[in-house]
Amino acid sequence: MYKVFVKDIPIILSTEKNIGKQYTAIPLRLARFKKLIKKINNGELIYVNLYHKNEEAIEKFLRKKLPFVKAAGGLVFNAKREILFIYRNDRWDLPKGHTKDKESYELAAMREVEEETGVKELEVRKFIGKTYHVFKRKGKFKLKATYWYEMTTKYDGPLIPQEEEGIQKVRWKNFEQSQKALKDSYENIKLLFPGEYLTTHPNDRVSQV
Repeated sequence: MYKVFVKDIPIILSTEKNIGKQYTAIPLRLARFKKLIKKINNGELIYVNLYHKNEEAIEKFLRKKLPFVKAAGGLVFNAKREILFIYRNDRWDLPKGHTKDKESYELAAMREVEEETGVKELEVRKFIGKTYHVFKRKGKFKLKATYWYEMTTKYDGPLIPQEEEGIQKVRWKNFEQSQKALKDSYENIKLLFPGEYLTTHPNDRVSQV
């Protein structure tokens, strides 16, 4: 199953026709992707499932329907098990960016983390997965696939937000602070975190740094 986010609404692409009564099910071959995006942006559609029996055909379909942009990013832990967040466009996010020609996703992820935050001495631990979201640039919809890696670092130097990329703040956040930040983040970013990060006790009063 794939989730392609339009703003914070997921278009589900799956091998199953029936995934819930609330979903509008459309065969993948009949889907008009740009029309669906506009309906979601206009609030006319919330639950949609595009289905195809062959899972390998799903991403091929996506690549044909919209210009495809490749990116990579990191879920970075320091020695205190704090997580590295950036603040941009009024939301907490994780560092990420476009890959360069002939650059591996892993190297791109490390480069983007360092460029956007100033954090060095990065070590990749594992590949987490891919997220997809639609964005609009110069009047055209594009599809971004971001490859995410879990990283660690012993770096304890200054955090430097990359202002030319619109990053206002960079912060290390502990478990409770990360939970709060994720309430003000993107749905595709939440997919990268274990479930315990997405629930907060009602008595918690942790202020954002």
